[in-house]
Amino acid sequence: MNRAPLPSSTPTQEDLDTLSLQLGRPVRDVVEIPARCICGSPLVAATAPRLSNGIPFPTTFYLTHPTLTAAVSRLEAAGVMAEMTQQLSEDQELAEQYQKAHEHYLQERERIRKKAGLEPVWEIEGITAGGMPTRVKCLHVLAGHALAAGPGTNPLGDQTLKLISPEWTPETCACETAWDHSADVPVADLSRHVRRLEERESS
Repeated sequence: MNRAPLPSSTPTQEDLDTLSLQLGRPVRDVVEIPARCICGSPLVAATAPRLSNGIPFPTTFYLTHPTLTAAVSRLEAAGVMAEMTQQLSEDQELAEQYQKAHEHYLQERERIRKKAGLEPVWEIEGITAGGMPTRVKCLHVLAGHALAAGPGTNPLGDQTLKLISPEWTPETCACETAWDHSADVPVADLSRHVRRLEERESS
């Protein structure tokens, strides 16, 4: 892809359409694009902590690029999350850095909340995502945070990106074949959050 990087983190309609194609569903409540491919396509979406349907959403930095999400999923299937959790129990310095990553995530969520003009989301107060600050339960969250915040903020997110470097690096563009650029932009939201809301309303 030859699209030039955009100077602003504010999502354009093109960004939102791209995110929907990447995810295979309409994207929801995106406040910023905190990380982009060298071609300008989104890698991560910063999502409001309360969705427009009222559901709390703790995953502020959502990894969206199919190449990255597939590579990270393979790490999870290989047992890397358990290995990292073990590292946390054995390495005090790493545990302290991970605690700071947790605190940074909360600070960024608060910034995104205010930018979105939302009231405090009490249901997820003090809760981040990905297992922070004591364990690892989602590498996608940690990688998304690392990309959004930059190197040195989330040590296990940085580790995750290093582990997928044979498949993708920040200097690599894999966008051309990562999703169908000619497909219709999805309009029916089939995400699990929306399905659960619909199920509750119909019961």
